[in-house]
Amino acid sequence: MNPLPEILERLKAIFFRRRVERELDEELQYHVDRETEARERSGSADPRRDALMSLGGVEKWKDDVRDARGVLPLEECVADTRYALRALRRNAGFTLSVMAVLGIGIGAATAVFTVVNRVLLSSLPYPESDRLVAINQKSSSGSWTLSVVDLQAIAAQQRTLEAFGGMRWGSASVNGSGSAERVTIGRVTSGFFRALGIHAAQGRLLEAGDDAPGAPPAVVITSAFAERTFGGAAESVGRAVAIDGLSHLVVGVLDPGRHELAGVPAEVWPVLHLATPKRRGPFGYRAVARLRKGVTIEAAARDLDGISRRIFPLWAAGFQDASARLTPVPLRDTIVGRANRQVGLFAGAVALVLLLAIANVATLVVVRISAREQELSVRAALGAGRRRLVQLILIECLTLTALSGAAGLALAALALKGVRLVAPDLPRLSELALDPAAAAFVAAAALVAGLLISLAPVSSVLRHGRARTSTLASSSARVGSGPRTHRIRGALVVAEFALALPLLIGAGLLLNSFLRLQSVDPGFDPRGLYAVEISLPPARYPDPPATLAFWRRVEQRAVATNGLTAAGLSGSMAPDNFGDVNNFDLLDKPVPAGTTQPASPWPSVTTGYFAAMGIPRLEGRSFTDADSGDAPPVVVVSRSWAARYYPHQSPVGKRLVSGGCTTCPPTTVVGVVGDVRYRGLAGEADAVYSPIAQGGDTSGYLVVRSRLGAAATLQALRSIVASLDPNIAPVEVVMTDRLRQALGDPRRWTAVVGAFAAAGALLAALGIFGLMSYVVRQRRRELGVRIALGAQPGSLIGLVVGGGMRYAVLGTAIGLGISVFESRWLGSSLYGVRAGDPATVAGAVAALMAIAAIACWVPGFRAGRIRPADVLRAE
Repeated sequence: MNPLPEILERLKAIFFRRRVERELDEELQYHVDRETEARERSGSADPRRDALMSLGGVEKWKDDVRDARGVLPLEECVADTRYALRALRRNAGFTLSVMAVLGIGIGAATAVFTVVNRVLLSSLPYPESDRLVAINQKSSSGSWTLSVVDLQAIAAQQRTLEAFGGMRWGSASVNGSGSAERVTIGRVTSGFFRALGIHAAQGRLLEAGDDAPGAPPAVVITSAFAERTFGGAAESVGRAVAIDGLSHLVVGVLDPGRHELAGVPAEVWPVLHLATPKRRGPFGYRAVARLRKGVTIEAAARDLDGISRRIFPLWAAGFQDASARLTPVPLRDTIVGRANRQVGLFAGAVALVLLLAIANVATLVVVRISAREQELSVRAALGAGRRRLVQLILIECLTLTALSGAAGLALAALALKGVRLVAPDLPRLSELALDPAAAAFVAAAALVAGLLISLAPVSSVLRHGRARTSTLASSSARVGSGPRTHRIRGALVVAEFALALPLLIGAGLLLNSFLRLQSVDPGFDPRGLYAVEISLPPARYPDPPATLAFWRRVEQRAVATNGLTAAGLSGSMAPDNFGDVNNFDLLDKPVPAGTTQPASPWPSVTTGYFAAMGIPRLEGRSFTDADSGDAPPVVVVSRSWAARYYPHQSPVGKRLVSGGCTTCPPTTVVGVVGDVRYRGLAGEADAVYSPIAQGGDTSGYLVVRSRLGAAATLQALRSIVASLDPNIAPVEVVMTDRLRQALGDPRRWTAVVGAFAAAGALLAALGIFGLMSYVVRQRRRELGVRIALGAQPGSLIGLVVGGGMRYAVLGTAIGLGISVFESRWLGSSLYGVRAGDPATVAGAVAALMAIAAIACWVPGFRAGRIRPADVLRAE
């Protein structure tokens, strides 16, 4: 049976009431006339009066018709909604308070729902995205990226992939309009775009011949880059773009809005030409593939496992980890995996705040219903039954939460902007926007909140039935007040404290961790320390001699510049080094054959780098001009490296094999220097340094110690680089800013959870303050009598504070149990402090108890100032 006509008929009765009433009057007149005619034929003395009497009265008949059509209940709901809106408007302070408290909770929850829905749950913006996988190397020691050997082996031997592409992400100096700029780039093979299944907005994407050896360089650019550089997408195709000095032909432009591909943000996507590899490493390439139709990820894993087994013996001399396997992982998991912990922490905090807001609003509603006892008693005396009273309360609560939901939806838009500030590295950030799903979530949250906050008053009405009318004064005990209502309010306050404590503990743990992380010695003094990142164009610096000559010239220019007290070069920069990591094997302590070798940060530096950074030499020697590319390889190690691999003995003179190359001459440790943290401030401080003449690359950092200010120093560094090669666009680094950025995530998350904790503590304080204020009002006569009989104000203050603290202590005890689950979220996000740190937990408990005591003291102070004469006059 189709219910749509009936629903439309009822809606018509609500929104077109006058027309329906007119139709009812016409129908009634028809039936009255027919009944009158029948009475006339039967000889009635007053046929019309008898006809009306037989119909039971006009208004009752109309009500019966409305009820039969299902219109009367809807009319009652509309009338109750109008009444609720008028009542809420008359109590604007109460209404605005609820909208603020609950609106913030619903808005924050909606923002989190949007993040979870868009980032973690929704499909990737590619056709049949469930068939997309990323391919990593995995072994017992962890997971890492691929090498050229892996990419070429997969492309040649795989049988389960419909398309496959490799990619290397980084930055480059790009010149398309006459001036060079530093932009993010993603060098990709032609199969990368085919695997994703995307198309070009203008031109074409890379094709199979573009990445063939000797093919002319081609590039695909984003729509935003095309607009900024060439004035539009159509004008870009066929133009030339110099990437690190090498000219590339623009063959296509991506669709507008595509700011990242496969989770990697980049503005320029040049072709990746793979050179013939000489060893299994280095690693650093990513791979994306599309499974053939009907192929499972397990079948692809077996296929790639066979490739791993076949290529291992061919390159075992330079890569000894026999357990390493090429492993497919759903691309979606690879992109959003790192966001699970961030979103989980945020969602947990928001959920607690939302529950706190609902509990607080429920307390306010109980107070409001208590103040309306007389009205509800009158309604009951006039014949309102339980259903009618329940409907009235329920509609008012739902109206209140609907208004809060509307406010929450507006606040959610602001909260999403806050998410971009709090988590700027969140994957798929550009996809965050309010949508119909978010609106549906707001509606559901408002509905659930309305039902929850109406539970206490509704259960009171259902418990007592129709209010007794013998005395309206006594009905208050039945509907809104009394011991049971007091217990309900007390339970809500206990819940507020139980929810507030985990927030305070979480904020305390994060703050403790942040302060410890902030006090970590990075290994250098950032004051007066500056750097520029330089990437040399391979076209003009095609071999190591040309590269080394540039590095020497740029260092000499920096040393000779007035105001710069020291200068040096390094392939990577602390504290967050995501490259220049190398594996090695100690000749006197080799790892078992076929197992994973240890690895450490391995920057190539000049001796001037140690002086510029202020890294002390502790043992042995530093690098000299004699450590050239033709000389035996040497390294300098950090103190932590020496303590780990050679405890209680000197590492100087020890030899190792670097990069897994068993056919290369061994490398000798010639010195030990102080620790610098290249694995992040929370990471280990082990490091190995090689002379730039023996391990230099085409990119690196010029680091200087300066007596000049930041602006003058960076201008001097730009001038030095421009004087040697005007086509290089250096990236400027202020070390104090770099350290601040390294602390960015801990600082942001500490601030966010701290703000939620403050909100939770405030809500709990307001809840217990309202409860004890209500208690003082209810017991005003008793307290006045106590004072008249000689009670001191201090004893009354203690009575009120003690009563309130019982609720706080009970809620805190429950909150301690809830906080145990926090360790699952916070354990790996903390540094130098355990999730159950006793000092932090005790501090949070003490802070919450102090807040509760202050909130209880205020109504207690008022109780102590009650004058018995005023109480008697009121009686």
